[in-house]
Amino acid sequence: MRPIRTLLVFLSCSTCLSVVPVVYGQGTAPDVAAPPGFRSNHTSYSAIMDVLEQDRQRVSEAELERLREVPLEVIFSALGDYRLNYATGFGNTQPGKRLVGRALTMRFLPPRPDLSRAADVLAQEGDWDRRYYARAAEEARPGDVLVAELGGSDGHNLFGDMGATGIMLRGAAGVVIDGGMRDLAGLQDGRFADFPVLHRFSDPHTTSWLGVEYNAPVRIGGVTVLPGDVVVGDDDGVFFFPPDLVAQILEYADMVAEREKFQLQLLEEGNYRFRDVYPLSPELQEQFDRQRNP
Repeated sequence: MRPIRTLLVFLSCSTCLSVVPVVYGQGTAPDVAAPPGFRSNHTSYSAIMDVLEQDRQRVSEAELERLREVPLEVIFSALGDYRLNYATGFGNTQPGKRLVGRALTMRFLPPRPDLSRAADVLAQEGDWDRRYYARAAEEARPGDVLVAELGGSDGHNLFGDMGATGIMLRGAAGVVIDGGMRDLAGLQDGRFADFPVLHRFSDPHTTSWLGVEYNAPVRIGGVTVLPGDVVVGDDDGVFFFPPDLVAQILEYADMVAEREKFQLQLLEEGNYRFRDVYPLSPELQEQFDRQRNP
């Protein structure tokens, strides 16, 4: 019996097989044009901040005053997921002076002709000074800390002592510059004793970079800073964190102060080994908890 062989024939032609190109974005709505007057808003629009603002609180003057006394190490321990939002590598015009306040942010870019023209148009429409440090000298509120993204150690200057004077007279608490400044000797003068400026460098160049965003998210070193963040810094570095964490930090600071007082008393009494007191052993921790929450 002869084997039956089956021949399969595959036909292909342009009508049999076709590739349909995929077009992406077919369902994307066109951008909405900015309404009249939108560009003259004194706070740059940020979609991120539009989402976050509804839940962000404003820290009180009393809370800021209490934060002046809280060691940065205690703040670090209380910050949880925000512990790494800490920038270092600054010089302080008032060594040893603590800087505490609310972030008023600004972002700068190197100049070019078209960018300069656009900055001039926006300044005229919004009736503000194109020099953002001059804007702050007219718009900053008491307790604000100017936080300027200015290119880091390879960037440019924000201001000199006259610009700092105008900002200080508005009641601002100080300045953090991820960049430089002029007039170091002037800013170290006693009249700025309560107005520390944390900066990367100082040199005699006049300001030339252009402000492109005012009170919008910025980058300082390797961390993100949002408008209204709480700023706490000194010679070692600066923390930036959401205002809704302040109550948690202050409560933790109170507990730490009480615990350290308890530990000091135990050490002075001499009835326990150091290792049992620092940190507290489970037995002593339980004793401390009962004493704190009778």
